Order: sequence, then structure tokens, then C-alpha cells
Amino acid sequence: MPADYQLFIDGQLADAAAGETFETIDPSTGQPHATVARARAADAERAVAAARAAFADGRWSGLKPEQRAAVLNAVAGKLREHGDRLVDLEVRDSGGTIRKTRAADVNGAAFTFRTYAEFGGRIPTERPLPFTVAPGPSHNYVRREPFGVCAGIVPWNFPIQNAAWKVAPALAAGNTIVLKPAEQTPCTAVELAKLCAEAGVPDGVVNVLPGFGPEAGEPLVTSPQVDKVAFTGSTEVGRHVQALAAGTVKKVLLELGGKSANIILEDADLDLAVDGAIYAIFFHQGQVCTAGSRLLVARPIYDEVVARLVEIAERIQVGPAADKASDMGPLVSAEQLERVGRYVRIGQEEGAKLVTGGHRVTVDGYEGGYYYAPTIFTDVDPGARIAQEEIFGPVLAVIPYDGDEQAVAIANDSDYGLAGAVWSRDPARAVKVAEELRTGTVWINDYHLLNPKYPFGGYKQSGVGRELGEEGYLEYTQVKHVHVDISQQRARHRWFDVTVPRRRPDAPPAPSGGATPGA
Repeated sequence: MPADYQLFIDGQLADAAAGETFETIDPSTGQPHATVARARAADAERAVAAARAAFADGRWSGLKPEQRAAVLNAVAGKLREHGDRLVDLEVRDSGGTIRKTRAADVNGAAFTFRTYAEFGGRIPTERPLPFTVAPGPSHNYVRREPFGVCAGIVPWNFPIQNAAWKVAPALAAGNTIVLKPAEQTPCTAVELAKLCAEAGVPDGVVNVLPGFGPEAGEPLVTSPQVDKVAFTGSTEVGRHVQALAAGTVKKVLLELGGKSANIILEDADLDLAVDGAIYAIFFHQGQVCTAGSRLLVARPIYDEVVARLVEIAERIQVGPAADKASDMGPLVSAEQLERVGRYVRIGQEEGAKLVTGGHRVTVDGYEGGYYYAPTIFTDVDPGARIAQEEIFGPVLAVIPYDGDEQAVAIANDSDYGLAGAVWSRDPARAVKVAEELRTGTVWINDYHLLNPKYPFGGYKQSGVGRELGEEGYLEYTQVKHVHVDISQQRARHRWFDVTVPRRRPDAPPAPSGGATPGA
């Protein structure tokens, strides 16, 4: 029997106001595994009101940073305590393999909460500014204050981890939040909210609205009671979110798409680089914004690299997400399966050479699952659609190049700039290439390692702002400058004279002691 999931508003599980529900599908089977309350505008309004009230009365923002940090550490402990149950649920909801889900999702979410507990307790909320005597002596300082009510809108590829990336920094800085998970993967977001409540997060501080973007997400983005929106998803939808948020001129953080260039220099250790290239594109079936979907290979080693790639790709075991033997699980949905197949046809029509994969995979006993073979195209034109557009699936475009300068030029010839990598035995050479890439993250002799202690975000159409790291914490704070005059003498405020008429020598003195004239 499918499980039932509700909304989480003001510390309580609740049905949607309209009483509607929708089904979420297990990608390994193609069958429903949960029935979920379907939020709409009325529910969004209720959640925002709860978050606004919780912020206004200071039940969370009024706590000392170290008190909030203690609660965030308790949330991390709850995630660890319930890890097995959350892994099982995430596997059925997202189709991520059990190996990936335990390490990258649930453990990663706990690590994120611990990290922001540390930042929240360590990063000062006030910072003195240099003393000045011109134009007048004053004491100045900067305060970091929470925005207020935040909306977090997260995608389906790493559901609980992406939820943690939004909730943990928002809470560490003293904000309240309304989280809108993807309609394909809503279940662990509700579980996270419940664990936050068990750990001591006050009612109204964390709210969760499962539902569809136009019905539940857009009302959050346009609400005048929401002070900040953090969105992770496609560049196309990110543009729409930014446009909707402009009506109320709210702060927007966008982590968007990518078409990352993975560059193998001719001096690379190929045992390391080829395995790294396979991991870069086929990790989580290629459904990763940082996926190394463009593999740039130096021409002298091109044929050897391609042969190695094909040999490994054809050994990858595609199977049910819950099977520990599966190297790759299913794609998240029938729509994503169709999208990947369409791009494979486009690649063939454009003249790229399909050397392996390019077809749906049928798994015995799981015939309804959304499985697709690891797919590699070679001799891809850098301007081809499969080399320029984000596919978000297990499709690799291999491109030859001549010289480091050309590799950099091809890598930077993209609307995106989220991530990339360089493989070389020469660290200085690799660093030089890395520093010339117009992208937010570059790995050298590694791939996909994101750590909540380090910032993450994109150049160009891959996003605005940064998540993770101290920068990610500061994204959830507003800057206030406070100026304190230390003279308290009218005679020392000569700049007033540019506007205030000079007092006549025969004018009566101004009232003193706060007396009202004529009293």
C-alpha cells in the first residue's frame, strides 16, 4: 500500500486546503509508492503566515546564535538516527542507487546541518568598521541580520540534500523558511521537517509544501510576505523565478543548469582520469547539474581514452535503485526518459558517432522502470546541441582538442559555467588551465566533490549567488550599517548648514529639556 504524506505547516501535519492529493512514482518500478497532499495558493498563504509569525515574535531569530547552533546539531543527529529509513524512502522516491543515496544524500544532509551549526556559532553578527573623524567623529559597525521569511524551492535529483542546503543556512542565520520540494520527490522533505520539530525547531520556523510549481511554488515567489527566494533547478525555470520575484524586488539565489567541461590533458594519469570521467557523467544517471557531460580529450590520447571509456561503460550494471549491485539506477520519470532518448536522436541526426548505449534498458522483474544505458558520443562538434544543451541524463559528448588554449576556448564556449575539471600529472599546468575556466567550481584530478564548508554556484546562466560555505551562510543575511555620532554637539555638525538656515544672533534659544514650545 502506498504511504500517505501531508503538508507540514506551523509545526503540524495537515491536509491541503482543497483536499487534493497526487501520487509520487518509484522510478525503479514505474508504480506509485506514496500519496501526497497537493498544496495550492491557499496552503502557501497559510505556510507563509506561519513563517512570518514565527519570525516576528523572535521565537527563533531572538535566540542566541549558539542556541540555534545546538538545535541544528540536534537535527543532524536525528538525520543520522533515522538514516536507514530515510535512505529507503529516498531510493524509492528519487531512483538514486542505495550506494549513492546513503553517502551523498542522507549523510550529506547531516553534514550540512553540522556545518551550518558551526558557521552560525562562529561567524560574528557584528563587525566594527574603521574609526573616522571626517566629516565628524563617529563609531560605525556592520550588523548581519536575517532576511525574515525565506522560500526554498528544490529539485528532484538530490531531494533531502538539496533541502538541507536551503534549510540549514536559513535557520543558522535566524530566518524562517517555507520549503517547496519537487513534485517527483516530496517525501523526505516532509520527514526532514518532522525531524526538525523533534530536534527543537519551534513551530512555524520550517514549513513544507509538496505540490507543483505553478500551484505551490509561484505563490511563494510572488508573495510580498516572503523576503528571499532560493531556487535550484533548470536555467529556464530559474529565469521565470527571477522574473516573478522582480515584482516584489526580493532577494533571489539561483543555482541553475550546467554543461560542464571535463578536460583530460595529454599528460594525465589515464587510470585516474578515465575512471573520473565515467564517474563525472554517469553518477546518478547523469542527473546532476555539475555532470561532466562534455569530455575534452587531447588528440594524442583521444583514441585510447575513447576505447577505455567504452569498455568501462559497457560494464556498468543498470538496475533497481535498492539493489546494492546497481552502478546506475533508473531515470527519475517517464518524462526524463523521453528527454534523454530525444537528445540521443538529436546527436545522431547532428552527425556525432554513437559508440555505446543510446537505448532504453529493460530489467527483469522491473519492466516498468525508467532505465537507460550509459551512452557515449564521440567526434562531437563543440557547437552541437548535445554539446551545448543540458540533457540531464547518462549521455557523454567526447570532443578532441589540440593544445591547452583550444581546450579552454571550447570549455568557455557555453552559456553555462557551473563546474568542470582538469586532469594532469602537472599540478601547475592544471591550475593554470583551471584558473582560465569561466566556471564556479573546478576540480583538479577529481570530480563531483561538494563540501558544505566550501562555496558552490555558477557563472553566466548557471546561477546567481552562492550556496554552501561561509558565502552560503552570508547569502541568508542582510547587511545593516550603524553610524553612532560621538560628539553630540550641534556645532560639530557643520554639514547640517548646507540645508538648515543659520540661526539669527538675536533669536531666542531653542527649548531645552524636551519642553514643548508654548507649554
